[in-house]
Amino acid sequence: MKKSIKLLLIIFLLINISFAYSQEDSNGDYLEFNDRKNIVHGVYLGFSASYGEIDGEDTGLIGLKLAYVANRKFEVGFGMKGFYSQQNLPGISISNDEDLIGGYAGMHLEPIFFSKSRINLSFPLLVGFGGVGYIDGQFSDDDEFNEDDYDWDAVFVAEPGINLLFNVSRFLQLEAGVKYRFSSKFNIHPNGIDRINGFSAGIGVKVGVFNLGRNRYKKKAPKE
Repeated sequence: MKKSIKLLLIIFLLINISFAYSQEDSNGDYLEFNDRKNIVHGVYLGFSASYGEIDGEDTGLIGLKLAYVANRKFEVGFGMKGFYSQQNLPGISISNDEDLIGGYAGMHLEPIFFSKSRINLSFPLLVGFGGVGYIDGQFSDDDEFNEDDYDWDAVFVAEPGINLLFNVSRFLQLEAGVKYRFSSKFNIHPNGIDRINGFSAGIGVKVGVFNLGRNRYKKKAPKE
């Protein structure tokens, strides 16, 4: 939990810096000679990697999402994540060293603020279903994997968060943020955990078509 609190403080510090940067970036003098407002549509494929915790133990997550961006202000699409948590739980298998693995997928929603700035603030939400199970933490290449030896259970997940979005170009966007994962209860083993709740912090990249808030009918005013 202490690691997650430190990560939260770092993210909020980045947010304060980004606000100052975006204000400086918007103070330039421009000459606007067409007041037509363009409705912008975008689409992207995103990849992310995160570090967090489940029941106080180290957890790594990877994510993938495909989303549509409506007028630079709202994203809607499909997201999925997989995770591996080093629980090192005894009493489940012969090795007495079981880790938790799983994944979940569902609808991705993300309202975006300050979308006309180079740095944006957003609040992503992933809501969906998945599965979790234990796997032998000492599993080696010589062992034969038999899924019948492992118990699995379904889980419902809601994962809200806060992100900073960095517009690199019309086709590339970077993100960094913190999320908290809520899950329904599951029952796999009496010695194991029954939820995958926990913080995570990570970075990601989005590749697609983006608009940086540039008005094609807007030019810098000539210097006197």
